[in-house]
Amino acid sequence: MECGIIGLPGSGKTCLFTALTGSPAVHSGGSNRPNIAVAAIPDPRLTVIAGYIEPRAVTPASITFVDIPGNDPGAGATKSGPLLAHVRQVDAICEVVRCYDGTDAQRDVIRLEEELVLADMAVVEPALDKARRTARTGLAEAKAKVAALEKASAVLGEARPIRTVTDFTPGEDAIVRGLGLITAKRMLYVANVSEDDLAGESSSARAVRDFAAANDGEAVVLCALLESELAELDEADRDEMLEGMGLSEPAIGPLARGVCRLLGLRTFYTVGEKEVRAWTVSETATAPEAAGVIHTDMQRGFIRAECYHVDDLVELHDEKSIKAAGRLRTEGKSYHVRDGDIMHMLFNV
Repeated sequence: MECGIIGLPGSGKTCLFTALTGSPAVHSGGSNRPNIAVAAIPDPRLTVIAGYIEPRAVTPASITFVDIPGNDPGAGATKSGPLLAHVRQVDAICEVVRCYDGTDAQRDVIRLEEELVLADMAVVEPALDKARRTARTGLAEAKAKVAALEKASAVLGEARPIRTVTDFTPGEDAIVRGLGLITAKRMLYVANVSEDDLAGESSSARAVRDFAAANDGEAVVLCALLESELAELDEADRDEMLEGMGLSEPAIGPLARGVCRLLGLRTFYTVGEKEVRAWTVSETATAPEAAGVIHTDMQRGFIRAECYHVDDLVELHDEKSIKAAGRLRTEGKSYHVRDGDIMHMLFNV
């Protein structure tokens, strides 16, 4: 799972990237190369499971953050094209918005949104022209593509992101998504506030939340500078600083959960004496598809899955008691993974 971090220059996005991943960000002058690093997703349930299983290792699920070099709106296709090409490849987008020092956050959000809409129009219009020429042959498939792209073009022409469209048919949705449009991707708006506004009560932070709600996105409030300071501390000092600031956890927690909600992801777990591990899958994933996340051989040779829920473990304390209570379920190939499932995959290859 990859999440691109974008924002206007000075928004604090690279500072946030460093805080989230612990990886230094390097943007050499004029470079179009993004910074890429992996961050663990904080998961309190992992700690709970490990308390009962007592494994030698605990491995959380992870998210890959891609720090896209900043670019001023209106920079032109030559400069912005290579940067936006990186955004087209990620699963979701975090847009960092500066919400302090008198910055007009609403203006900045709109400016960047307009840039992304224009970038998508530059993709849709040539594709639509080509589809129209092809449709003259009378091919039904080409006509369907024209209809889908005309709908997308109309939405972009109204300066609206594609993700706000709710009446695409499944076929139209597949055609539009095949273009890798940026505004079709799920968006998490990050209001980067000062240390004096951690609750996000300022008008700027409220404007970001309102924009997210109106544009089918989500919003989180954090202070990138504070997060970068926290990232440099050991666990004890970090917890003490968080408590002193009235915070329960670093920003990676709510941010990662927001991304997972946007992408419709569920978390399941595998357990054993060697390792307790968290995995993320689509909310539509079946048991074999979940097995495939662990290893492709498991999906290919999937037989069945033995499952129970984290809550069962909390209530009954061990797998022997869970089985005795009839809570251990045997699920087949059509089973859809529930969030919080603990799964043993049986397979044969």
